[in-house]
Amino acid sequence: MAFTKRYVKYMVSLRCKMILKDELEKANLTYSISPHGAIEFREEITETQLEELNKNLLNSGLELLDENESMLIDRIINTVTEVVHYSDKLPNLSFDDIIGKKLGSKSESILKVFSDVKGVSIMQFIVLQKVERVKELLLYEDLSLEEIAERLRYKNKQYLIAQFKKNTGLSPTYFKKIKNERMSILQNA
Repeated sequence: MAFTKRYVKYMVSLRCKMILKDELEKANLTYSISPHGAIEFREEITETQLEELNKNLLNSGLELLDENESMLIDRIINTVTEVVHYSDKLPNLSFDDIIGKKLGSKSESILKVFSDVKGVSIMQFIVLQKVERVKELLLYEDLSLEEIAERLRYKNKQYLIAQFKKNTGLSPTYFKKIKNERMSILQNA
């Protein structure tokens, strides 16, 4: 049986996702798409089926990753997610060091493949995960921006605010306002 989770290179738009779904449906494959964009096959899939799927995807400019590359992409995503979302405080190590330890080495080619799959560099992916974590902390914790900046190892509060606004178009203060409105609704219910 082939690896049941595969990523696709160059799937950077809604149209690409529609092409992928169309090819998967034509092949009568049972699947789901993970939140990070991996195809998760729900039934056994043969190498012949994978080769045929890849051939059809290549005709549309997309490419199915092999088993090893897919597992590496998964390890990078899981490592970043684990460190950003499940650490009380980010470690002093750089993400390059953390990923290098998880992968055994930091390969420039796998970082390029990551960018081809996710449509963003690994550093941009980390920033996006940190912004999501800031949202969570603003909504569900009673922390100041200074405390959040320290916890997520931002240089300072102003850098956190600038990165948050750049990636969301909104201020952290707006998210605190949402929290206060939620609490008001709960108290009045």
